[in-house]
Amino acid sequence: MGVTSAARSDRPSRPAVLAIDAGNSKTDAALIAADGTVLGTGRAGGFQPQRTGTGAALDVLGKAVAEAAEAASLPLPAPGAPYADQVSACLANADLPVEERQLAEAIGARGWGAATEVFNDTFAILRAGLTGAGPPCGVAVVCGAGINCVGMRPDGRTARFPALGQLSGDWGGGGGLAAEALWWAARAEDGRGGTTELAAALPGHFGLDSMAELIEALHLGALAQRRTHELVPVLFSVAAAGDRVASALVERQADEVVALASVALARLDLLDQEAPVLLGGGVLTAGHEQLDGRIAAGLARRAPHARVSVVAAPPVLGAGLLGLDALGALPGAQGKLRAHFG
Repeated sequence: MGVTSAARSDRPSRPAVLAIDAGNSKTDAALIAADGTVLGTGRAGGFQPQRTGTGAALDVLGKAVAEAAEAASLPLPAPGAPYADQVSACLANADLPVEERQLAEAIGARGWGAATEVFNDTFAILRAGLTGAGPPCGVAVVCGAGINCVGMRPDGRTARFPALGQLSGDWGGGGGLAAEALWWAARAEDGRGGTTELAAALPGHFGLDSMAELIEALHLGALAQRRTHELVPVLFSVAAAGDRVASALVERQADEVVALASVALARLDLLDQEAPVLLGGGVLTAGHEQLDGRIAAGLARRAPHARVSVVAAPPVLGAGLLGLDALGALPGAQGKLRAHFG
């Protein structure tokens, strides 16, 4: 499930877990006592090692960790005296086992924990959404800036996808939806494609009069590319109003979620038994009726025993629970941690 790097120390008074959840846009850190008490939390920017380099990306994590340590009144870590017994880091862009291993080693070298375990961030949603005792069993689909899916059985078997975009057969997520919406809107305005209200709604969101103006602003940098994520709610609003092109994109996104979940369940031999399918990430937690309804209908056909639920809890909860699991914490500690983030 994850990759571990360890360097032991027996200092008894330190927190049990340093939990880190790092996405493309933000990083959350929490220092957690053995009984599940949250001692301090911190927040920093997004984690994008492929764009910034590993060192700079870890520096971002370090800002969140330092803020959590300050909130917990902890001194800077010294050799042999790290912040916590266990670092449990759930990281976006740690999509391959080799990346998890490399990041575990790099984080371990920072000295934040006596032991370090790194997971893809999708595992945080999976663990946060499973409330029962015992090892995790189920599937999680995360649709935020990108899209990914993982599944796990109690015996440790996992099902996962590379989640490297078009290269690995992926489609969708907020970034993909925004790009598709822009593509269809541009073609609608210049006549190469069918009509869609997206052609007016997308530039209108930015106070512009046409797709030509929006394209120019994005191309020349007058409008930052990162702001295209603001177009995802616009797409869903236009779809809800009955626009054919926008609705087709929403339906395609739902079908992709269904495909990921049902394939993961099949790989784990869970299609014929009751199993949770947990949905997380900004797109899937926003309550879009058209998207949610098509996902439910699709899973009812392809995985009729699946129990679908949305995980609204912050993913850092899942990272913390994974850390407590690794230390063999009692269920009371996990319940106390859930209550804090509830």
